[in-house]
Amino acid sequence: MTITGIDSTGQSPKRGAAAEDLDAELAALESDVSLAPISVIPVDESAAPAEAAPAPATAPRVRWWRTLTWRDVLAISTFIAVALFLTAPLWLNLDHELRDDPQDQAFFEWMLAHGARVVTDGVYPFFSDRMNYPDGVNMMANTSVLAVSLPLTPVTVLFGPHVSFNAFLTLALASTGISWYLVLSRQFVTSRLAAWVGALFATFAPSMVSHAGGHPNIVSQFLVPLIIWRTLELRRRGRAVRNGLILAGLLVWQAFINLEILFMTAVGLGIFCVVMAITRRRREPGETVAFLKALGVAAGAALVLLAYPLSVQFFGPQSYHGLPEFVRYFGADLGSFTAYAQQSIAGNTVTASRLAQNAAEQNAFFGWGLVILFLGLVVWMRRRASVLTLAGLALFFGAMSLGPTITLNGVSTGIAGPWSLLHSVPVLNSAVPTRWAMAIAPVVAFVLALGCQKASDLMRDQTAARGPVRIAMITAVAMALVPLVPTPLHTVQMDPVPEFVTAGTWKQYVDDDHTMVALPLPDSSYPDPMRWSAYTGQDLRIVSGYALLPSQNPLDPEDRSAVFAPAWRPTSGLFASIKQGNPTPEITDTRREMTLADLRYWKAGVVVLTPQVRDIEMRRAMIDLLGFQPTWTGGAWVWNVRDLVDNPSATLSAAP
Repeated sequence: MTITGIDSTGQSPKRGAAAEDLDAELAALESDVSLAPISVIPVDESAAPAEAAPAPATAPRVRWWRTLTWRDVLAISTFIAVALFLTAPLWLNLDHELRDDPQDQAFFEWMLAHGARVVTDGVYPFFSDRMNYPDGVNMMANTSVLAVSLPLTPVTVLFGPHVSFNAFLTLALASTGISWYLVLSRQFVTSRLAAWVGALFATFAPSMVSHAGGHPNIVSQFLVPLIIWRTLELRRRGRAVRNGLILAGLLVWQAFINLEILFMTAVGLGIFCVVMAITRRRREPGETVAFLKALGVAAGAALVLLAYPLSVQFFGPQSYHGLPEFVRYFGADLGSFTAYAQQSIAGNTVTASRLAQNAAEQNAFFGWGLVILFLGLVVWMRRRASVLTLAGLALFFGAMSLGPTITLNGVSTGIAGPWSLLHSVPVLNSAVPTRWAMAIAPVVAFVLALGCQKASDLMRDQTAARGPVRIAMITAVAMALVPLVPTPLHTVQMDPVPEFVTAGTWKQYVDDDHTMVALPLPDSSYPDPMRWSAYTGQDLRIVSGYALLPSQNPLDPEDRSAVFAPAWRPTSGLFASIKQGNPTPEITDTRREMTLADLRYWKAGVVVLTPQVRDIEMRRAMIDLLGFQPTWTGGAWVWNVRDLVDNPSATLSAAP
């Protein structure tokens, strides 16, 4: 059954794809790439599908940007404004970093510098030895965001990777909102207000704001609504090649932003399309064949383009097979679905931290108000097969997000979740189960948009009920969404890049044959040297780093699961232990021999220690290991070790 739509002014729409359900809406969509206008006529809701009026002829094709109204401009402006509001602390304080996830910010700044280096120096994009030398980093097995870092090269080169990161995060949020709004308003609803409400939630849901605190790759979902739209367009007869190639281009583009989001989108779309194909098989008997033909084109073209990058990811140097086991057990707490995230105005840090692994993984926080509204809208629109399918998808994603063992309010129930059957399956073992809850947000956004559209239609068709319906809908939506209004991201002042790096003093020690060793060696708890390398455009090559790297467990050589730091070495382990507050062990000749072996393995040219917690203890330990005092240069203690590393007969002895 189809349903007519109107905009928020109560006037009949001039264009759109409003329909009683998404399966009917899909039948009304314009098959051209452009978002062409579609005529919509009223249909009695009580009529059976077979009795519905035939679809009207489409109007002449008009590009979507030629149909922009002041309402569209206002809606688009709100997404930009909210994105700037959230990221304002980063822009107003350029010497600050994200408080809750500074290590991922440093990681993405390094990745942005890598993308710029690919453009300016023509380096190989899928692997780099500028971090974690000599083993390097598999850029495909990590989130290298090449689809973003390459276009942002001018910003990275002119203003530095720190500013480029701020631009990345802000543009990711704004463009995602704009994309959702345009697709919803041009393809699924006619009410601009309904499209705006749906897009607003899809973009600034608590899970999105949570990931904005360190994962700009995950909040870069501007391609998701386009992928959904173009996937549903595959059923158009006679355009298999054209539609398939368009979708393939979007899939490849998304693959170089974040494969995890692409995978979840594909799973959701796959389930939705199968259910719709079954419900529409009699009404549209040739639709499935057309869809499969176009899907074959899309899959074939995407696989051809991604074959080599994916082979590097799964079989190339420094590839890994699955995430660490403890990460594969990161499930969403069942109690979090009705709770509020710490970045929501109704949330608090204590409750949220009890229900989530960390501040960046608050994926399932929807609050009681939205849960009740979602269930109410599903019941209200239960005659629509598409709405029921969307509700089923929400339950499916929610169940998957619970992880191998279900927890409730921080306590394990001992009950196995659906993910317990899947978390060790190849490819799936690289997914973080709690993030499946993120996929619920777009589902809720669709239901919100369709619910607001139906309310808008009722106000037009039943004039007497216009006031009560408007009040009821505004009240229900406000009660559900106002508590979820996000607050600006939290930031703290970061340690500045030392003058030793900014002044280029490091060039006296580091060249193509030598590296810099920072103390302690960089990892998730100390990512600063990665930012130093990014500042130099990765000309400064560093040892160790924070990245997903294959395990090198000598007790289990076949273990290729990922770890978040390089394999343990005597020197890195020693200084990590000191930094953690442990007593400095006795420095013996054996330890000196191991340190010299490590420095030669790393091809170290210089060892650098900046002022930080436990720096006195680390300085003393390194003096005892190397046998000589450092020099204070450019805000850092510097040990020149090139002669020790290059001279095979050199040895270390205790300081006099």
